[in-house]
Amino acid sequence: MAGEDMTDRPGARSAFAELLVARRAELRPEDVGLPGGGRRRTPGLRREEVAVLAGVSADYLARLEQGRDTNPSMAVVDALGTALRFNDTERAHFGWLALTTGSESRCPSTAFDPVLDQVPAALRSVLDALAPTPAFALGPRANVLAWNSAWEDLAAPLGLLDDPDQVNLAVWTFRHPLARTTVTDWAQFADYLADQLARTRLRRPDDERIAAIIAFLCTEPEFARRWQPHRLAEDIPSLLGFEHPSRGTLTFTVQTLSADRDQQVVIWLPREAAARAPELRLVPGRAVVG
Repeated sequence: MAGEDMTDRPGARSAFAELLVARRAELRPEDVGLPGGGRRRTPGLRREEVAVLAGVSADYLARLEQGRDTNPSMAVVDALGTALRFNDTERAHFGWLALTTGSESRCPSTAFDPVLDQVPAALRSVLDALAPTPAFALGPRANVLAWNSAWEDLAAPLGLLDDPDQVNLAVWTFRHPLARTTVTDWAQFADYLADQLARTRLRRPDDERIAAIIAFLCTEPEFARRWQPHRLAEDIPSLLGFEHPSRGTLTFTVQTLSADRDQQVVIWLPREAAARAPELRLVPGRAVVG
């Protein structure tokens, strides 16, 4: 049946359409309360099954998946998000993709943008002001773009600054020999970074640099095993531990502050300091001490 073809017109698909198709392929009937069993020509749910769950026609769902309809209503997007069992993080991103699908003429290109790697002077001042708490600016490609002296003191013995001009947290995690022996919960950290790269790839499909980073990391079996291009990460793990080569066992509470240009300030607050000090709550656009 035409409705069973998961690969209709792949070249015409947007990131929104690709996510629709990929998610449908991942789910099993029992995941959505449908009877399992029986042979299926393709993995996952049938298009007709998702259409019934979402309250839309199978023909309309086919048009969305094939990129022939690029303007779904928010009611349809919400219904599809429910039918496809997206979590809150995935649902928010699914909605963002729906809003930007077909709007290439109104939105700036997602191809390489050198501004993404530039750190404003004000952001560098924030990093310096946070010392002696380790902090750094993280770009959407997992590049560490700037850091304060406290983070440098921690990062250098870990090999993170072996090449100060090309500091990438994901590349270090999967390629540097010290990463797996020093990060306490390496598997969780690795999963998080793989998912973050997937998020950036979905949001910036024409970005050649993120594509090159992913292609490079896919030569690593541990990354290739974790790479799911349509899976979206939850928030960054709140605790990060190290068996540091010069400082011994360390545990940090991780806090993030969103900045412009898809950049974040990431703060490693020593756990013992977090327990003693007033709570530092970071929300998009400002830091609040309570």
